[in-house]
Amino acid sequence: MTGFDSLSHEQQLPVLLELAEQAAQLYELPRGLSVKLINLSENATYKVEAADGRRWALRIHRDGYHPKTAIASELSWLMDLRNTGVVTTPRPVKGRDGEIIQELRHSLMPRPRNIVLFDWETGSEPGIGENLSEPFELLGEVTARMHLHAKSWRRPSWFTRLTWDFSSALGDDSPHWGRWRDGMGIDAAKEELFGRTAELIGRRLSAYGTTADRFGLIHCDLRLANLLIDGKAVKVIDFDDCGFGWYMYDAATPVSFYEHEPQVPDLIESWKAGYRRVIALSKEDEAEVPTFVMLRRLLLVAWIGSHHETDLAKSMGLPYTQGTAGLCENYLKRFSGL
Repeated sequence: MTGFDSLSHEQQLPVLLELAEQAAQLYELPRGLSVKLINLSENATYKVEAADGRRWALRIHRDGYHPKTAIASELSWLMDLRNTGVVTTPRPVKGRDGEIIQELRHSLMPRPRNIVLFDWETGSEPGIGENLSEPFELLGEVTARMHLHAKSWRRPSWFTRLTWDFSSALGDDSPHWGRWRDGMGIDAAKEELFGRTAELIGRRLSAYGTTADRFGLIHCDLRLANLLIDGKAVKVIDFDDCGFGWYMYDAATPVSFYEHEPQVPDLIESWKAGYRRVIALSKEDEAEVPTFVMLRRLLLVAWIGSHHETDLAKSMGLPYTQGTAGLCENYLKRFSGL
């Protein structure tokens, strides 16, 4: 490896910051901007702030994760959701050349990076320690409206996004976020336990099926970090993982990284109550929500293993894998006889 890929995670950060500072010049923004990293996972996201207090979010896309057409597809959906009043989503900003997606290359990088700038959205992320019943009801309602939109929306002919089915999530053949078997702290006992759990998830989802009323375009990552509560409004950000999956998977992602907490069943009930205000839930839909929670948990075990250099993965680490074992045991006890 040479150049950027040969650098350690810590060495890559100043390179990405330099690229972000250069990228800000591609837009009609004021001079004297400050650029600060706010998140690094699949992409590097920065807060760009002017002296007068105006703010923007600048996203440098990870190399090789999404092609430009897929990014344009993501933006086309989130803009239509906003323009039709379904939900408030980030508004992309055009560059000086009139294009929403910009390209810029650092001298140490082998290829140009795709870059998108968004207007800053006000609001705050709901905290785990707060009373989340009402926000989860609002989220359930908003999610249902997004699902209705996805079912009726005429996508552009060039629209392309990843498919999040069982194989691409938990399969052994190049899953999108890596193999759960390569997660942190996977020993022989956990591999056997997680393997039996994944097998049961696969059987249940195969029986549940992928008919159009159950499987379609979804956000795929509606965790608390991607929600903004602004008064009574729930705003949805970060559509980077949106793609084709089970609608009920969007019921599982809000409890990402704390699926084991005792309040989770009540929060999911609140989510379902909000969802039912818009779309009726069948018994089959409700029965599989625990399956999607378990699917998401194992998927995040894989993500932590393949993104071990990120701050989020480091913060979860081995305890997250260890905590997953108990969830697997409970899931197997609950559903093995069905």
